[in-house]
Amino acid sequence: MRRSNQRRDAVFACYQQEVTDRPLSVLLADAKPFTVELAQGVEAHRDDLDEVISEYAKGWDIKRIAPLEKNIMRVALYEMNFREDVPFEVAIDEAVESAKKFCGAEAPGFVNGILGAAARAMKEDQGSGGSEGDEAPVTNGEAA
Repeated sequence: MRRSNQRRDAVFACYQQEVTDRPLSVLLADAKPFTVELAQGVEAHRDDLDEVISEYAKGWDIKRIAPLEKNIMRVALYEMNFREDVPFEVAIDEAVESAKKFCGAEAPGFVNGILGAAARAMKEDQGSGGSEGDEAPVTNGEAA
């Protein structure tokens, strides 16, 4: 299974967990390892990821953002922060494509804007063009 499909599966597992309160372990029972890692990583860092989303979603309360859009951004931000093998641009592109396919007409631009601003701040904080370690901190830098 392609990583794109596994990202999608992680997004939907996180989404279903959020809206139905079903345990993530049940939702991931037959999932591939990459899907499990992403979904569990999002769950473990949800508050930090939501803080980043809130910072760059100017004028939006996190509770007003649609759950699917939120989870698309959470998965991308998790990859940007904790997966050194995934370039920021890939995480953002995958998220925007998911938003185009599964969300409303405004969602792709919204997702791209938030993730792009977060990526610019992370690059400034890191002083390089990508994540530098497995445990890079979730960044809440100033919006560019």
